[in-house]
Amino acid sequence: MSTRHLPAEEIPPGPTAEEVAAFLEANPGFLAERPEIYRSLQPPRRLHGERFADHMAAMLEAERTRTRALEAEVRAALEAGRAGAGFTVRVRLAVLALMRAQDVHEAVTQELPALLGVETCTLAIEAAPAPVFAFLPLGVRSLPPGTVGRLIGRGRDAVVRQTPGDLTLLHGEAAPLVLRDALARVPLAGHNPALIAIGARDAAALPMRQTVAVLAFLGRAVAAALSR
Repeated sequence: MSTRHLPAEEIPPGPTAEEVAAFLEANPGFLAERPEIYRSLQPPRRLHGERFADHMAAMLEAERTRTRALEAEVRAALEAGRAGAGFTVRVRLAVLALMRAQDVHEAVTQELPALLGVETCTLAIEAAPAPVFAFLPLGVRSLPPGTVGRLIGRGRDAVVRQTPGDLTLLHGEAAPLVLRDALARVPLAGHNPALIAIGARDAAALPMRQTVAVLAFLGRAVAAALSR
């Protein structure tokens, strides 16, 4: 039973100072194995010899370690934010290119890679077995049925993949250059599932954070351009 639900007079007393001291003497490595405890202790003054000085140094080092970890997290968050913001700007430029494009397939494969700072962009659609493949528009790759859902996932509109698979299927001849890719659904009304595949040689070109929403927007923009 938790002591929080006991009357004050029934709560067992905590260990005495002598018992705590005896425990620490019997377990000299206890604090060293739990540096986080140092943060809640009051530092001793440097007038009791080297052992107390070492204790204070351990407390200070524990606090410095925690501070460095927090600073690293903040730096990582800021860098991810800047990378995500930069990618958002590139996607906006890509959408503008799609809006003015006369040939959407050509814009996806030829213009978007430069605008997005990547190696390759591919438009792909699930198709029935041959000979239907022969009727796909020029520049659109054919995918086996179920590929879009398998690669992007149910209930998701986009994904960035650190260790992408099916590279040849998605990126064709550019597959050997792709170290990270991004996939976004292209919701074509009345058509089989489709996607746009973006392949990058430099992982920084496709940030993992703060990019899924803009990728989904790009996929919808491609669909809108194709439906014109």
